[in-house]
Amino acid sequence: MRDREKAKQRARELVSRMTLEEKAAQLKFDAPAIPRLNVPAYNWWNEALHGVARAGVATSFPQAVGMAASFDTELLGEVGKVVAEEGRAKYNAASKKGDRDIYKGLTFWSPNVNIFRDPRWGRGQETYGEDPYLTGELGRAFVEGLQGDGEYLKAAACAKHFAVHSGPEALRHEFDAEVSDKDLYETYLPAFEKLVTEAGVEAVMGAYNRTNGEPCCGSRTLIKEILRGKWNFQGHFVSDCWAIRDFHTRHMVTATAEESAALALKNGCDVNCGSTYLHILKAYRKGLVTEEDITAAAERLFTTRFLLGLFDETEYDKIGYDRIECEEHLRTADRAAAESAVLLKNDGILPLKKDQLKSIGVVGPNANSRAALIGNYHGTSSRYITVLEGIQDEAEAAGIRVYYSEGCHLYREKVEGLAHPQDRISEAVSVAEHSDVVILCVGLDETLEGEEGDTGNSYASGDKKDLLLPQPQRELAEAVLQTGKPTVVLNMTGSAMDLRYEQEHAGAVMQIWYPGARGGRTIARILFGELSPSGKLPVTFYNSADDLPPFEDYSMKGRTYRYFEGTPLYPFGYGLTYGDVRVESVSCGGKTFSAMQAAGDAVKAAAVQPDGEVTLTVRLTNRSAVATEEVVQVYIKDTESAFAPANGRLCAFARVFLNGGADTDVEIRLDQDAFTIVDESGARRQDGHRFLISVGLGQPDRRTKELTGKDPVVFRLCK
Repeated sequence: MRDREKAKQRARELVSRMTLEEKAAQLKFDAPAIPRLNVPAYNWWNEALHGVARAGVATSFPQAVGMAASFDTELLGEVGKVVAEEGRAKYNAASKKGDRDIYKGLTFWSPNVNIFRDPRWGRGQETYGEDPYLTGELGRAFVEGLQGDGEYLKAAACAKHFAVHSGPEALRHEFDAEVSDKDLYETYLPAFEKLVTEAGVEAVMGAYNRTNGEPCCGSRTLIKEILRGKWNFQGHFVSDCWAIRDFHTRHMVTATAEESAALALKNGCDVNCGSTYLHILKAYRKGLVTEEDITAAAERLFTTRFLLGLFDETEYDKIGYDRIECEEHLRTADRAAAESAVLLKNDGILPLKKDQLKSIGVVGPNANSRAALIGNYHGTSSRYITVLEGIQDEAEAAGIRVYYSEGCHLYREKVEGLAHPQDRISEAVSVAEHSDVVILCVGLDETLEGEEGDTGNSYASGDKKDLLLPQPQRELAEAVLQTGKPTVVLNMTGSAMDLRYEQEHAGAVMQIWYPGARGGRTIARILFGELSPSGKLPVTFYNSADDLPPFEDYSMKGRTYRYFEGTPLYPFGYGLTYGDVRVESVSCGGKTFSAMQAAGDAVKAAAVQPDGEVTLTVRLTNRSAVATEEVVQVYIKDTESAFAPANGRLCAFARVFLNGGADTDVEIRLDQDAFTIVDESGARRQDGHRFLISVGLGQPDRRTKELTGKDPVVFRLCK
């Protein structure tokens, strides 16, 4: 078990021997060496959103929102372990050569636990979706896996971006996200709180924007009162990159760089990703900060370095370079890709049967795209397997001819030097006409959705204007689908899209996100039935952006499955499999309920444990011969409180494997928080005594039933 107090004491002693100038210099992300104290240089900036990023070759996992579709905490924990292992291997190799440059350290600025409140947000792909509970559970697992449970931190995780941050990208440097206390504590803060109070995340990063008037990287409310006050956060706080400069250049809450540095430092921002802390000493000489302020920040930073064992010999020093992209880690990436794929429609065309096919047509701008495999904040793979290549490997081994056409450009309607930018559509139609089945690969990549002007993509990306596929792809889809050939649409995006046309005209639709560098192989295995798709949507797919409030509005009214009052195209939590798993019954408090029963006030307070927990035993049956994984989901609706969300909220989930014809019992525990609400003051409390509990393979909404044909088990509980 790590001894933070000992690390603090060692940090205090080391910092006490530094001059004021030396201490101040340590507060920048590229902290210089102090040779006289045997302190090596350290660069705090490293990334690991879905594998070690921007640091050369590393195992490539599906984008974060894709991994969220797994609803699998155990998987996210394993991914965190892989990141830590490969991060240590890279750190060990680089530091032996004196290379302490950017992306070489052990402080990873991941995970992103912001709430994906609007599908237009380009960086939503970096998150675990729209639900605070799911985000918190997956984030906790990733952090615990990455940091490890040894005497030292194996790596240091960072929860970002604190807080109330989800676009618009183009306005982030000057935007004020105005939010009510209820939405703040019900939606935007719970995942951060869980990572701090339960997972012990070592770092928190602030956001670019202001929240209720205060710049997040210098917010007294967020950093001092909530993070360090209410939650007793003991780690270090880092600014987003060059966010402190925005205080005086964009937000206009300060007049000078010295004032900006002072505002951030006084409110608890320890390390500046950027250059504004170069003005710390000027701020000191002007009386804006004290030496004690500088010392406190330096001590917190060196506490983290001591917790990482950077001044000691540790068991992690033996982790060798051979652990990078090793076979074990690649298998974990394959598993993640398999669990992330969400089957949205299937009229029986899937899985493809090799013995019934002579030819397959693969069409679309993302079919053979490496960029569409990796999303943003990615590393480098030693090998890439696109969807086309995966299908070719599977099909050609069975003697099936594969035809291919790019069909159209990813997004450009007009291409310089080309008189007819859609000249490949006729080729795509020819491919379809000569094929027994067509795989149509559409979507986006990081050049179209992502961070506005980020380090890896300085001149493009950002938010989407709407939910439509780019016009060239819409024309391509229409041309291919009008051939009448059986067609499977694979959508490769990091966000929800308007897929109404595809839903109506294609035989199958699958959301495969950005599945990782070798994800094409796994997707091909799913198409041919070697694996059953089992992912569930971590975001709502709306029919149109017209269904949404203005992008700049941070109120949750009308947003996400908890507050959306319309009918979605595909609901949060939805996803099909090749099997036919049913929730046959749920036992609670000595009573058993089935999907055929009407909900009644049958379970009384006696079912509730002294600690407030409620235990459910869920009976699952696979009525098909196909082995598959499924995700049991529990939604709770407080039927008495005026403060309850408009719809039931996810309170528990469990991923389960069932062989064909098998059945099993799954025990699920609902904690006390599942039966609470957040009132207008932001206080979480129990406000009602009657709760509607739904246990199924998705939400208890009408659209989910329409798409799946399955009813959840619904019953009432009185506390």
